[in-house]
Amino acid sequence: MRILENLDPKPVFFYFEELCRIPHGSRNTKAVSDFCVRFARERGLWCRQDEANNVVIKAPAAPGYEASAPVILQGHLDMVAEQDPDSGFDFTKDALRLRVEGDWLGAEGTTLGGDDGIAAAMMLALLDDPSVPHPALECVFTTDEEIGMLGAMALDASCLVGRRMLNLDSEDEGIFTVSCAGGAGANVSLPLTSAPADGEAFALTVSGLAGGHSGEEINKGRANASVLMGRVLRALAAKAPFRLVSCAGGSKDNAITPLAKAVVSAPEAAVQAVCRETEAVFRREYAAADPDIRVSYAPAGAAAAALDPASTRRVCDFLTLCPYGVYAMSREIPGLVQTSCNLGILQADAAGLRAVVSVRSSVATQKAMLLDKLAALAALLGGGVEVAGDYPAWEYRRDSPVRELVVESYRELFGREPEIKAIHAGLECGLFSGKLPELDCVSFGPDMRDIHTSRERLSIPSTRRVWQLLLETLKRMK
Repeated sequence: MRILENLDPKPVFFYFEELCRIPHGSRNTKAVSDFCVRFARERGLWCRQDEANNVVIKAPAAPGYEASAPVILQGHLDMVAEQDPDSGFDFTKDALRLRVEGDWLGAEGTTLGGDDGIAAAMMLALLDDPSVPHPALECVFTTDEEIGMLGAMALDASCLVGRRMLNLDSEDEGIFTVSCAGGAGANVSLPLTSAPADGEAFALTVSGLAGGHSGEEINKGRANASVLMGRVLRALAAKAPFRLVSCAGGSKDNAITPLAKAVVSAPEAAVQAVCRETEAVFRREYAAADPDIRVSYAPAGAAAAALDPASTRRVCDFLTLCPYGVYAMSREIPGLVQTSCNLGILQADAAGLRAVVSVRSSVATQKAMLLDKLAALAALLGGGVEVAGDYPAWEYRRDSPVRELVVESYRELFGREPEIKAIHAGLECGLFSGKLPELDCVSFGPDMRDIHTSRERLSIPSTRRVWQLLLETLKRMK
């Protein structure tokens, strides 16, 4: 039995459920990419798949639209693979466990992948219905967007004729995105040395944080569990000598870390006192944004080995000095974060410290400045930084016929004015604008909440309205 068979629009939710049956976390997109290729071939549509698993599918213009310029539709196939600690879910082989709660669609214990599976589902539904009026379609399914837009970077766009593009990777209905930040990932590495140890070990945990998207939600004042763990360790060092066995937090550079763990060799009395004191401090500081923070510990047996004192200090220093949060606000667009930094992935143990820090900015020089800061910090601690996934900002276009057409369609369908917005998150529109000169683009999508977390949910009525908007916009592109 299909869980979503009674949801409207039926063709969109049919394909969304099909996609949810196929594992498609970032770096695991071959199966879902092959699904799109089979779909195209079974319908006799032009299709191209590249080594990055990007897929381009073209459909001819509907009758009466033969003279219209083609339109590009674009979304990404990969999803952020986050789950609750006790979910027992395997993102490499399990189908998502979908659930419908009133007007919302979610998944049991995991991310839903509405970001951006709903875009892929809409494109497949369009391609599967030759009765829909539209110009020639060039549907682009990119991969690994969530880990730096790697698919869009690798895409050879020479096969794309269109210079009008509808990006379907936004999460707030009625808000049309027309500009976004650029970004890059700083891969930090520090050498660490371990030595024999004979003390009792304890596992520290910072938990209960809301987490969220490191671009769209960085301005909400939420805590980063790895950064807080650095404060816990520093407070412990002030009470008693200790050695760090390991420390880890986060699995995605574009998610605010909700959970961090560390194993330390230290006196229990000091560990107990520090957990109690830092939890009280954090709850005061983050009472509004993260009221459920917990700092706890549990016995972890005897430590046979631990980082030496110098290496322990280097980890503490990195966590203390690594930039996190909003660095600058835009002076041109009120309320827009201009530049930010997020420690997304952390692993420190006998093999060394490895961290991925996400840097975002709509000002290229500020992005470069933060990357320089991280390089300088790593160098001072005896390590280095490699920059990966560097992508440009998408600059606002004052004259945009596509934007005006979408606004007009929305206004006439729903009788209200949409909001035109620049965002701090990254979108692939910037990369496409660089590959396709004079590209006119707008991004929109249905309401989603708590993306990149296991609380992610997609609004069913909003999906229906956005589908109507997409159909109406294509109809008007004659």
